[in-house]
Amino acid sequence: MILCCGEALIDMIPTATTQGQTAFVPHSGGSVFNTAIALGRLNVPTGFLSGVSTDTFGQQLCADLAASNVSSEHLIRSDKLTTLAIVHLKDGSATYSFYDDNSAGRMISPKELPQLSSDVQALYFGGISLAAEPAADTYASLLAREGQNRLVMLDPNIRPDFIKDEARYRDRLTAMFKHTDIVKTSDEDLDWLIPDQPDLDTQVAALLSKGPKVVIVTKGAEGATAFTRHGKTSVPAPSVDVCDTVGAGDTFNAGFLAGLADLGSLTPDEDRLTSQDCLVPALAFGAAVAAHTVSRAGANPPWRHEMS
Repeated sequence: MILCCGEALIDMIPTATTQGQTAFVPHSGGSVFNTAIALGRLNVPTGFLSGVSTDTFGQQLCADLAASNVSSEHLIRSDKLTTLAIVHLKDGSATYSFYDDNSAGRMISPKELPQLSSDVQALYFGGISLAAEPAADTYASLLAREGQNRLVMLDPNIRPDFIKDEARYRDRLTAMFKHTDIVKTSDEDLDWLIPDQPDLDTQVAALLSKGPKVVIVTKGAEGATAFTRHGKTSVPAPSVDVCDTVGAGDTFNAGFLAGLADLGSLTPDEDRLTSQDCLVPALAFGAAVAAHTVSRAGANPPWRHEMS
């Protein structure tokens, strides 16, 4: 099993009514939630660990996990409210208002974390859950406790508006990188993470020195490149008509992890993980899954039968 650890929330999407007014329609979302959904649809044994409410929206999140074959056995349930993200659209661009104080997802503590069985081969972390305290520290403690002898992938997916204490956030990520095998970033993430280096290659080298065995940099239509201590490997992005890019990075991560699972390579072994036989097909599958997602509206990742 790959266990995805992080936020689940409800995106309130503005939609025109038949009377010409604007209503907000609830859609299940969250970066880590999207990755779990994509993995489940790709027929990879997947679990989700997060704080999820027992309220109506929490029930919606659980139903959507089940519909995409994602296990809910690691959820931490409470009667606190579900995080809401109100989406505001102007000229095609989205801004968000978050309602997250004292939410079920944000308020989980280390003492609530479940023990993980040996069935969990890999852990995935990322998104705003690594910035929103106290849950962010809880996820960091989970990685420190359970990351040994498991493959670990992390996508920081930097959102500066969520960072209340930059020094604490940077320290938390640095500590997590020490226990992480694969870090996926965009070039914008790298500019924030490693601002004092002149170019991408030196930024990646600095990030590799913090602990990861592989750093993947995605560049949208330009494809993705995996960097290791031995060199770099690139794959192009498939050419598709783009509807929107919602969830593209989240589903790339799912596709890459699914590619590793298909190869029997959900392992922290550096020789295996950094080999061309492993990186090339996993990167290519990640790019293909992301291409399917951007070809249709919203974070709607493909099912395995659509990838054949």
